[in-house]
Amino acid sequence: MVRKSVKVAIDAKTEARPVAMLVQVASQFESRIYVESGTKKVNAKSIMGMMTLKFGDGKEVYISADGNDEEHAVNEMEKYLTSAAV
Repeated sequence: MVRKSVKVAIDAKTEARPVAMLVQVASQFESRIYVESGTKKVNAKSIMGMMTLKFGDGKEVYISADGNDEEHAVNEMEKYLTSAAV
């Protein structure tokens, strides 16, 4: 299992598009991937779950993955979340 803290550089509080794109990134991997924000931990492949997080620019979240491609999955999730040009 890989777990990493990430400071979010995109604003996903009011727009569904960044969250939908993040779910697409997560869905490319076999690993089970979770995003934690505050007390919530949700499946990164679930659009409805991800929408409940309401994370935005500057917020710290944790990404964890467990599976054959866990390290690559966490790195790609981090790359998306820290890219301000989304």
